[in-house]
Amino acid sequence: MIAPQPSLTAPGPMSRVRWWILALLFFGTTVNFMDRVVLSILAPQLQKSYAISDLQYGFIGSAFAFCYAFSQMPSGKLLDWIGIRRGYALALGGWSLMSMLHAVARGATSFTIVRALLGITESPAFPGAAKAVAEWFPRPERAFAFGFINAGTNMGIIAASMFVPWVADSFGWQWAFIGTGILGFLALCLWIPIYKKPADHPGVSPAELAHINSDPPENSASPRWLSLARSPQAWSFALAKFITDSMWWFFVTWFPKYLNSEYHLNLLGVSLPLVVIYLICDLGSIGGGWLSSFLIKRGATVNRARKTALLVAAFCAVPIISAQYVHDKWTAVLLLGLVTAAHQAFSSDLYTLVSDMFPRNAVASVAGFGGTFGYFGASLFSMVVGYSVDKHHNYTFPFYCAGLAYLLAFGVIQILAPRLEPAQLDFAAK
Repeated sequence: MIAPQPSLTAPGPMSRVRWWILALLFFGTTVNFMDRVVLSILAPQLQKSYAISDLQYGFIGSAFAFCYAFSQMPSGKLLDWIGIRRGYALALGGWSLMSMLHAVARGATSFTIVRALLGITESPAFPGAAKAVAEWFPRPERAFAFGFINAGTNMGIIAASMFVPWVADSFGWQWAFIGTGILGFLALCLWIPIYKKPADHPGVSPAELAHINSDPPENSASPRWLSLARSPQAWSFALAKFITDSMWWFFVTWFPKYLNSEYHLNLLGVSLPLVVIYLICDLGSIGGGWLSSFLIKRGATVNRARKTALLVAAFCAVPIISAQYVHDKWTAVLLLGLVTAAHQAFSSDLYTLVSDMFPRNAVASVAGFGGTFGYFGASLFSMVVGYSVDKHHNYTFPFYCAGLAYLLAFGVIQILAPRLEPAQLDFAAK
């Protein structure tokens, strides 16, 4: 993959430190999603071992999503207050420890508790990534950068799909959680010495620093919460997250169970289909951000480029409606891959809208605001899916929801932010 080539904005050689920072964020996101999906891969085995029903499994998934949701706003504010370097390090250490604690869980209640704790500690991950991208990349490169980070979610699922079945089969399911926790502490050991603000990083050349800071000057004060709550731009992001994060959490937590129940795949047998699904998904992660950046370079306005990429992604989600009616495993896998790719393409540009409409110092707060609504929706939908599957023994209803959700989210964005204008905010005194 070739990153976009910036034009020099100051004399002297151009360093490439921001791409190393991007690789570090990619690795952190990969580990983050490995921790999230271990339980969903092991779910069929754990449900049998500990008599966990589909309805209870839906509540376990809901516990993570609910705690993740209502930790988003305070975590975003915390990151704006103490900075990315310290805030992300605290989160990374916290969620790695909580991942390891899953190894002592037994039954629905204890899994619900540890999932709730994991949701709290993982809540700063995406607000932090959004703020880091805003700190290190000028506006024309941000969609590409966040698309690359979003690909880390897919890579985490791919890695877990290969790693978890083998570890669980060879050493016991507890070691799958312990192993992903160890990877998190490895990422923490890399983060602390490497991540700094661009102006403080010794490897950043004057040319790269000038390029990073090439956007127009922005207000450096912190936005007031009530100001965000009155902003239609903030609500466009939050409501779109409410709709689409519900679908993504369904994909992550229920697809392994769907493959197990519909195609009778065991723990090792589900590995290859999941790898294929999330390899396809990676194309959406990179492609969504690339498409809008490409259109901007070809002369399209930011509004036209972002909205075009969002609409293309929304239409790509529609075919998932037919997945419940196909009987060939690999046809179903391709449909599941397409809808996950559509989500990641949509999500890459959705997060980029925040940095298009808000100043850098407000990005983490807005991302946290939207993330709260996103995972609140995921919490509700997880319970709905659990009830639907437990009662009807099929996935027809959630697949219809997934097929139409992104078009609905696009409509919400178009109504509340028709031109992607800068948000009018009140700022606290410095």
